Amino acid sequence: MIERIIIAGSGGQGVMLLGKVLAEAAMRLGKFVTWFPAYGPEVRGGTSYCMVTISDSEIGSPYIDKADTVIILNNPSFERFGGRVKDRGLLILNSSLAKAGINKRVDILQFPFSDIAIKLGNIKVANMVALGCYLFKKKAIKIDLMLEVFKFMAPAGKTNILEINEKALRSGEKLANG
Repeated sequence: MIERIIIAGSGGQGVMLLGKVLAEAAMRLGKFVTWFPAYGPEVRGGTSYCMVTISDSEIGSPYIDKADTVIILNNPSFERFGGRVKDRGLLILNSSLAKAGINKRVDILQFPFSDIAIKLGNIKVANMVALGCYLFKKKAIKIDLMLEVFKFMAPAGKTNILEINEKALRSGEKLANG
């Protein structure tokens, strides 16, 4: 098994965090993992993306040309990375900030992640709503394991972050479940 994922958005949308928690969870499952971050010229507001590869065997390169899954959080990232999904791959798109047309060669899940995050009380968890969709669709990592990773990575005394992230993951799971 090998899963190649590109995650893209603007700085401040939690692109790198999404990739890191996904990579950490896969490592806890005993998988081989690479996490390859890339930042635009500005940290906040500029384009950022990361590439995560999860595999049962050693990984030759962290670079991904065509991904099994592409998670996009804004329109400039959709324009840049939308075409990087391999045939019969999965595109997860934040429809609050970008829209995809019909594409018969890829499976598209597009939901208003930013709008949902605002309703949950924190726009910064839009990335976790998207992650919930991914986890439900791919079924390789369980949400409970992801919550353990959140606890491990959360700053001391920030238990409110854990609660909102769990709500966001579960919201994404519900969306993907229909």
